[in-house]
Amino acid sequence: MATQATERPAPDEPPEPPAGGVRAPGRAAIAARTLRTDRWWLQPAATFAGLLAFVVYSTWRAFADTDYYAAPYVSPFYSPCLAENCRDMKGGPNFDLLGSWWGLSPALLILVFPLGFRLTCYYYRKAYYRAFWSSPPACAVAEPHATYTGETRFPLVLQNMHRYFFYAAIPVAAILTYDTVLAFRDTHYEWGHMGLGTLVFLVNIVLIWAYTLSCHSCRHLVGGRLRHFSKHPVRYRLWTWAGRLNERHMFLAWASLISVACADLYVYLLATGAFTDPAIF
Repeated sequence: MATQATERPAPDEPPEPPAGGVRAPGRAAIAARTLRTDRWWLQPAATFAGLLAFVVYSTWRAFADTDYYAAPYVSPFYSPCLAENCRDMKGGPNFDLLGSWWGLSPALLILVFPLGFRLTCYYYRKAYYRAFWSSPPACAVAEPHATYTGETRFPLVLQNMHRYFFYAAIPVAAILTYDTVLAFRDTHYEWGHMGLGTLVFLVNIVLIWAYTLSCHSCRHLVGGRLRHFSKHPVRYRLWTWAGRLNERHMFLAWASLISVACADLYVYLLATGAFTDPAIF
């Protein structure tokens, strides 16, 4: 009996690639992108808008290379100044370690450290993975990517440097604290002054420290790898404090991001003569 021949694809037709991601074998065969009926896209859209606004603003201010000092306030984007451009910052954190450095803006020499700390932050990863890369855009919503490699390849493998950026963020926060102390001087560099800018800097540094100390790396540093908390009461207390802050890590991430931009904007407005700093006493 003759058997029916099985049709085979032509030699020049490439085989169909295997399905990946949410379409991979073994995953639920749901054709719809999601079965959610709520406005799940609002949160990633708001995150996208907020982060994009900060990126645009900070990029403009970093390359501006001007209007970042209005006695006695120095913009947190430009502190500490590592180039010779900031010699007019009397009493400010001007180290002038790198000279002119090819004429680069001083902000570009220092922002790499706080920027690296925030880019590798566990919360910010979640935020921009979802908002910019749709990986995934929201819970129970299919992502458009066919494959997933996690943080095992360049450049995402650099996310593992978060703990080292945390170490660099500590001295930056300490220098911003010094700037806040200097904010208690008047325009003649006399102590005993407090203006609206002083309050702006106080709020900013509190939020900067709260965000930094609420970091997962900080929590692990003070209490990680301890088998017996009872033998380390001081580290246990620090670990519990860091844990309480860590519960509000998302709020502190956004609050400190907004406050540092507001502090820079306040100095910019003063430096351009938009208004004078109102004195409280």
